Parts: sequence; C-alpha cells; structure tokens
Amino acid sequence: MSLPTPPRAVIDTNVLLDFWVFDEPSAAPLRTAVEAQRVHVLRSDACVDEFSDVLDRPALKVAAAERCEILRHWHALAAPVDRVFPAPFACTDPHDQKFLDLAHTARAHWLVTKDKALLRLARRARNAGLQIVQPAAVTPLLATLP
Repeated sequence: MSLPTPPRAVIDTNVLLDFWVFDEPSAAPLRTAVEAQRVHVLRSDACVDEFSDVLDRPALKVAAAERCEILRHWHALAAPVDRVFPAPFACTDPHDQKFLDLAHTARAHWLVTKDKALLRLARRARNAGLQIVQPAAVTPLLATLP
C-alpha cells in the first residue's frame, strides 16, 4: 500500500512520553519525522487530557514549566480533530479506546502504541485500513517517505 505524503498518525501517551520525557531511542526516528512534519500527527481533546494528566503525575518528576512546554510543543505539532466518532471495533481496555476512535475518525494510516490491548487489534484494524504498530516498526516505513 502506497502512503500519501505525509501519512497521518495517532500517537498514544506512552510513545509521547518516550519522545519528551524518557528520550527512548526506539521512538527517536518517529519523533524526528514528526518534528520535521514528515508525519501528520493528530490529537483529540480526550487524548491531550490523558497526556496532560500523565505528565502531571509526581512519579514522572516533570517540572511544571517543562510540562507546559511539552504540551505547547505537542499542540503545535498535532492537528486537532474536533469531533471523534466510535471505531467499529472496541479495545479491551476502555482507557485506550480514545486512540482507536481518533485513528478511525481521522482515517489515520498508523496508530503508534506500545499498549498490548491496542496491539492485539492490529490484524482487525489492518482490514479496516489502519496499521497499529509499535514505534520501532514505524522506522522502516519512515525510510520510504521523502
């Protein structure tokens, strides 16, 4: 399947944390592509709310100014999708359904996640035109983009 340029992607909270909190090497190529706008990323209010809530957790030790900067940066990079509709299939973890719904509504090419419940839906989603993939699996796909 040929991807348009740039492909559309939904990125879950854990991968965003890998971008800007944990500096995870397996997420670095995707982060670079997102920041260079080689991938068109999408966000919904529900997804941003979760990201904000997680960034605020004391265990992460992210200072208030850094949290604000991360969220500002994400808002600048990701296009908002104002109306999100239910996907035709459900995730076993209701907390992750928002990412699936957003990806389905926006006709994203990729839902990038490390979440096992979402990854278990990969085959079913692929039949609907959505690839649910881990960050490292996106790296070879990025190599085909201009």
